[in-house]
Amino acid sequence: MTIRVVLERGPKAKMFVAYAVDWPGWSRGAKTADGALDTFAAYQDRYRPVAVDAGRGREFDDAEAVEVVEERVGAGSTDFWGISFSAGALEQDPMDSADLERKLSLLTSCWAYFDDVAARVSPVMRKGPRGGGRDRDEIIAHTLRVESEDFAKRIGVPVPVGGVVEPAARAAHRAAFVAAMRAYQRGEQVRPMRSWTLPFLVRHTAFHTMDHAWEMEDKGSQ
Repeated sequence: MTIRVVLERGPKAKMFVAYAVDWPGWSRGAKTADGALDTFAAYQDRYRPVAVDAGRGREFDDAEAVEVVEERVGAGSTDFWGISFSAGALEQDPMDSADLERKLSLLTSCWAYFDDVAARVSPVMRKGPRGGGRDRDEIIAHTLRVESEDFAKRIGVPVPVGGVVEPAARAAHRAAFVAAMRAYQRGEQVRPMRSWTLPFLVRHTAFHTMDHAWEMEDKGSQ
């Protein structure tokens, strides 16, 4: 079994990103295609706890070889951020129900990983060479705000009054988000997403969660 990877570049080929089709949250970018693939591979051990927490550790360990199954041109933002902002050929609706449940279990593990990191790193993050960068609580607030006010709203999940930073509100939001994704899969949403697909929504949500979890690990003391 291989690790299926999509290699995406921005329209001007200034940045590239490699992401795992079957392991939402495992995605890395760089200035070259080889750099993106190398960085992606370097994060295999860092992503493994997510797979283990989802009960898929053996499956993850058995998938050793990386196979690029698609090379594509992404959105203009990819050139700036090195992030995939659109669905690939293997992420079109309708989504297979078994695949959705598998990926939802991994997304849930990404959330758990994020919460664990947030609980154990220092509140003050190491700043950049010019003194820029957010501290832990700002990263947490940003991650949850974007997820609730952008990602989840795309499938009709209302933004909770008071936000989702508090643990109880966060748990309720995530439960509602997962329920809405299942409803979308069943065709119960009145309005389909215009430019996003359900597989991309799951992957992008997981990526955003893990990207900032790893940011906190890299910049904070534990």
